[in-house]
Amino acid sequence: MAKKKSILDFYEMKENNEKVAWITAYDFPTAQFAEKAGMDMILVGDSLGMVVKGYKGTVPVTMEDCIAHSQDVRRGAPNTFCIGDMPFGSYQVSDEKAVENAARFLKEADMDAIKLEGGRRVSSKIEAISDAGIVVFGHIGLTPQSSGQLGGFKAQGLTVDSARDLIKDAVSVQESGAQAILLEAVPPEVTEFITKKLDIPVYSIGAGLPCDGQLLICGDMLGMFQAFTPKFVKQYANVAEIEIKAFEEYIEDVKEGKFPTDDHVYHAKDSKEEFEKLFAEFE
Repeated sequence: MAKKKSILDFYEMKENNEKVAWITAYDFPTAQFAEKAGMDMILVGDSLGMVVKGYKGTVPVTMEDCIAHSQDVRRGAPNTFCIGDMPFGSYQVSDEKAVENAARFLKEADMDAIKLEGGRRVSSKIEAISDAGIVVFGHIGLTPQSSGQLGGFKAQGLTVDSARDLIKDAVSVQESGAQAILLEAVPPEVTEFITKKLDIPVYSIGAGLPCDGQLLICGDMLGMFQAFTPKFVKQYANVAEIEIKAFEEYIEDVKEGKFPTDDHVYHAKDSKEEFEKLFAEFE
């Protein structure tokens, strides 16, 4: 069994130009399969709001939701570096509240790090959590929790002025003590510049190839989440189609009396005559 990676391994991978592959997961079986496949990291993302709970966005997701799903993922992937995602409202109130909630991921779900959204506006939160001894992943670009301020789920850094703000945010995230950063929906040329400028690992979700690794949401890449598919997603399977077809076949078998067959039942150990005597006792 492969040894669980640490944040130091990810720094070394950056130094050696070795890409990091990670996905989101929200449950025991998905985490188990990801670990078996050799995934470098797993993010228990607040995207569970849409992928698992059917919300329109991530804002309704609570700390209790994130902790419970993080516990499920840890049981499925005990030897994989796992990151808990700080949901909306769990860190914006104060530095103290941010540290308290970040610590819950380590204490209650055995996560290895936390992730939170925002650049300069959350610098004090990043610093406070990092000073508490917790590994922090930053997240800038398209930040779903604040998508309302961005005018929706829109790519960021498409203009020089917007890219300038992103670069300032990236520098702030590193200077505040984060040990890695995720760029979402950012042009590759901006991603490349930030990756070269920062000493910490820089990862992409829809931010192009020139960085230190890639993240995808499991429901997107497996074809399970059908509400929409972002431009940056490569679909590696169509699990939804497989499941629907299996359900259709099951319904047909039940309706037509084709299931269960003799192969799918438990056979009595005593004779038919002995059972008939038993049934007669109750007539």
